[in-house]
Amino acid sequence: MKYIFAICLLFISVISLAQVDSVSLKQAMSDLDKALVSKDEKALVQLLHADASYGHSNGWVQNKTDIIEDLKSGKLIYDKIENTSVTIVAINNNWATVRTNTNATGRSTTIPTFELKLHVLQVWLKTKNGWQLLARQSTKL
Repeated sequence: MKYIFAICLLFISVISLAQVDSVSLKQAMSDLDKALVSKDEKALVQLLHADASYGHSNGWVQNKTDIIEDLKSGKLIYDKIENTSVTIVAINNNWATVRTNTNATGRSTTIPTFELKLHVLQVWLKTKNGWQLLARQSTKL
């Protein structure tokens, strides 16, 4: 009987830990969207992994430096990023994969305005600095 109780307690602990991780992951995702819209360089440095690969639906791929520099220069400006659905596909202590449907509006130096409905795949790593985006790829819906 003691063993069954111990196993149940361990199972409940693991579930609780996964829920906390998913909550902190969703918070990191929200923080990243806000940082992209507000051009918050400090937050972007924290939320983007050093090896980040950020793929856009038109085939354009940016690294961490590109993302920050392009936002600072005005090459790309996000007015709004809204996730209409979020599905955490897999999560563990080290990484997570997430799929979202996202509406984004903004402008760039080559496009006066854009309004996109996207399906996005993200890969996040849990580091000593918290969740960091390692890879992102989107496609138009």
